Order: sequence, then C-alpha cells, then structure tokens
Amino acid sequence: MDGKHMQIGEVAARTELSLRTIRHYEETGLVVPSARSQGGFRLYTEADVARLMVIRRMKPLGFTLDQMRDLLDATDRLDAGTGLDTGEHEALLERVRTYQQAATEQVERLRIQLARAEDFAATLGARLEQNAPAARA
Repeated sequence: MDGKHMQIGEVAARTELSLRTIRHYEETGLVVPSARSQGGFRLYTEADVARLMVIRRMKPLGFTLDQMRDLLDATDRLDAGTGLDTGEHEALLERVRTYQQAATEQVERLRIQLARAEDFAATLGARLEQNAPAARA
C-alpha cells in the first residue's frame, strides 16, 4: 500500500466504528471508499475517515441517516466551491447553520440529562455511605 489508502480495518480502528457499521454507511451512500485494491478490498483516504467522523459525531445527537446525507451533501458542495452562484452558496450555508443550531440544542439537552444522571449517581452514593456499616477499629 502507498500510505495514502487504508483498509477498512484500520479505518474502523481509527473511527471506533465497527466494520459492519462502515459497510452500512457505504450501502446507504453516506460514505464511498475512495478506491478498491486489486483484490477488491475497500480502500479509504483521510478524507473518507473525516467523513466517517462527521457521521459518528452526528449519530449520538439523534440525526437521521437522511439528515446526515443532507448535511454531507451541503458540505461537499461548499467544499467543492465551484459552479455555485451566490444564492446557492447562501442556501447551502443556511442548511449547515440549521444543522449547527440543531446540534447545539441537542448538546444542551444532553448536558441537562448528564447533570441529572450525575445527581442521581451522587444521591445513590450518599445513600450507600449513610447506610454503610460503621467502620470497625
């Protein structure tokens, strides 16, 4: 291998996604391997890994596969930067802004849930300490 391409196992290790999940994202069109080896193995680039990381970060925030696809389409078109008139460029930026706002709102909801979970765990810990047998000398 020339160092520019990685096989799916290395990509799985780097992204902490299973082989099955990466293949599923390929089947749904979210990511496409940049190349295939002579033996037919999927080969990925750093750009493919970055794309998988975007998907991985969107998943716990509750984004659907269609939403992931839509955001990736918008960012791909913005990154290409060619053939876009001002209106198209602004529309794509607005799509990305909408996802950014949704992500920010979901992060806040998760922070609240985490705070409640931490409070619950602390309450249980205090209850255990309160009801623990007295230390013996």
